[in-house]
Amino acid sequence: MVLLIQNGLLIDPANNVEDRMDLLVEGGKVAKTGKRLRTPRAARVIDATGWVVAPGFIDLHVHFREPGREDAETIESGAQAAAAGGFTSVVCMPDTQPVNDNEAITRFILERAAQVSPVNVFPAGALTSRSEGETLSEMGMMREAGIVAVTDDGRPVPNAQVMRRAMEYARRFDLVVMDHCEDPQLSADGAMHEGYYSTLLGLRGISPVAEEVHIVRDLLLAELTGARLHLAHLSTRGALEMLRQGKKRGVAVTAEVTPHHFTLTDAAVVGYNTNTKMKPPLRSQEDVRALIAAMKDGTVDAIATDHAPHNIIDKNVEYDRAAFGIVGLETCVSLALDRLYHRERVPLRRLVELLSTRPARIIGVDRGHLSPGAMADITLLDPERSVRVDVERFKSRGRNSPFHGWELRGAPVMTMVKGRVVWQA
Repeated sequence: MVLLIQNGLLIDPANNVEDRMDLLVEGGKVAKTGKRLRTPRAARVIDATGWVVAPGFIDLHVHFREPGREDAETIESGAQAAAAGGFTSVVCMPDTQPVNDNEAITRFILERAAQVSPVNVFPAGALTSRSEGETLSEMGMMREAGIVAVTDDGRPVPNAQVMRRAMEYARRFDLVVMDHCEDPQLSADGAMHEGYYSTLLGLRGISPVAEEVHIVRDLLLAELTGARLHLAHLSTRGALEMLRQGKKRGVAVTAEVTPHHFTLTDAAVVGYNTNTKMKPPLRSQEDVRALIAAMKDGTVDAIATDHAPHNIIDKNVEYDRAAFGIVGLETCVSLALDRLYHRERVPLRRLVELLSTRPARIIGVDRGHLSPGAMADITLLDPERSVRVDVERFKSRGRNSPFHGWELRGAPVMTMVKGRVVWQA
């Protein structure tokens, strides 16, 4: 199929482009960009006046649950949610049942995705066997099968020696090590951020130190081993300061933040809505301001959703017994446009870097740019489009979102993968 996208604001940070121009797609790849391109015969023309044309967005952190918990999400439903959220690629965490700690599970995920997914699915493999934090996983064979990263996300490795060996091993295969930074002894039995509201609500709190002490360890080990380290869902001022220090020392470290952490504070827990329960927990207003500042100044490298669908049984219980996690694929881009672009004046170019260009580099895939010959993975945005979040209309099987009913300004309007429109508003 031949597509001509006309009159859009093309933002391609990888090629230092931010201008109103056309983009021609042929054979699933970017053919050319330029002003007032001639319309080829039989081309489908898309008028992108008032829209942003960006390299396809990449979510570095999703939980699709298949195999094992298809009641909460499947690869198909999760991928459809990704497309509806403006994402052309996702990185699936390995916390499936069984855990993705070997090439057989990796191949199953990729084969299933090839059958049912409208978007690119890049699996992350487990860092340790069964994500139990004791023995290393089969990283080399998983890398050969197709993983792009290793992580025990949700189950941080407590043993520093195991983490050191894992980093050394991952470096051999040029795999980035993603880590959920949490000291489980410091966070044990906690349900929300430790502070005024945890005291008010009578819930056990999780101190910021539980996140920060783990980050210090990981940075030191990454510096020692030379491994590439990616810090997942940072949530505190202290964590960001440690990230800055690590980068200044030359540590090969990157980091992501989530929309819920830069939008909500622990005050949202008042009322005991279990859709406000996640790890790390919602933090203070001061932490939120620090996260936004770090996205503006380039300290933070990516926005990721930590999309974590749960069925109603896991969430419709007392707050301290409810599962951690919320869905985020279908609200992420609108929250970023509404909160960061319109309210905080974060430039659109910076948002594209956070959602596409940098994530592609972190996992080492040839995406995140619109160079001639590049795969035509494209996200089209309308920064002014008003949307109302309605969980009953989600493509995801998960309904566990604290943003139900919110009115947001800005949204994706079309998602293209390999030159094919896989979703449009």
